[in-house]
Amino acid sequence: MRAALRRYPVLIALCLAALFMVVPFLIVAVNAVKSPAEYSQNGPLSLPEGLYLDGLRDFWNRVDYGQKLVNSVLISGAVALLATALSVLNAYAIGIGRVRGRTWVLAFFVLANVLPQEALVYPVYYLSKQVGLYDTRIGVVIVFTVIQAAFGTYLLSAVLGRFPREIVEAARIDGANAWQVLWRIVVPVSRPTLGVLLVFFFVWTWNEFLLPLVMLVSNDNQTVSVALGVLQGQRLMDATMTNAAALLGVLPALVFFLAFQRTLTRGIAVGAVK
Repeated sequence: MRAALRRYPVLIALCLAALFMVVPFLIVAVNAVKSPAEYSQNGPLSLPEGLYLDGLRDFWNRVDYGQKLVNSVLISGAVALLATALSVLNAYAIGIGRVRGRTWVLAFFVLANVLPQEALVYPVYYLSKQVGLYDTRIGVVIVFTVIQAAFGTYLLSAVLGRFPREIVEAARIDGANAWQVLWRIVVPVSRPTLGVLLVFFFVWTWNEFLLPLVMLVSNDNQTVSVALGVLQGQRLMDATMTNAAALLGVLPALVFFLAFQRTLTRGIAVGAVK
């Protein structure tokens, strides 16, 4: 009974935290379907009298949201897949292969994680210009694959460093080479952790603004976050369209997160048990 009573404060605290996270999203969603006149008259906290979809429609047409959505999905999805694969390969060499200078290699990846993106703007801009990848989606994919893989390598190296050596040695005795050990043993066992990285990499890349703003200047190549920032900077939107833009900007990432929520929960739970 006492143990059950002790859980109530934790449950209440979690409910309050969830409420603080959900309420702003609900306010944005409500104001996105509210007319400008109704917003001005009743304020942002009032309920809409009807569905006003002109704000969503006008924003969609003004920024060509369909094209921006395709660009963001392609870039974020490619980065998530490539960065996860690159992290696995790097971490396998560092954590299980035990490459020479392992400590210094990990220190390099730690440094890459704490380096601010503002310091990368000019080098990335200059190099992309030199190799002909400026204002291309593949250029942004390469940059963010390297950035995200730095964190993934550091995390997976710690996980694979505690991988049971007996399993690896038994596989090698049975005739498995390094590639087979990786894809038939290490990857299946580490699948929950890889699922977590995949979800995080997608959401993080979706929310990136600075480097895509510098790298993607053509309207046909811009992502959703860049389109939102550029359009808001023009000061041509009313409050309804601003909320519509915010709703359309966060909704795809939220849907992706909810779709893979079970994968994320399973990966975190497995990591906690380990």
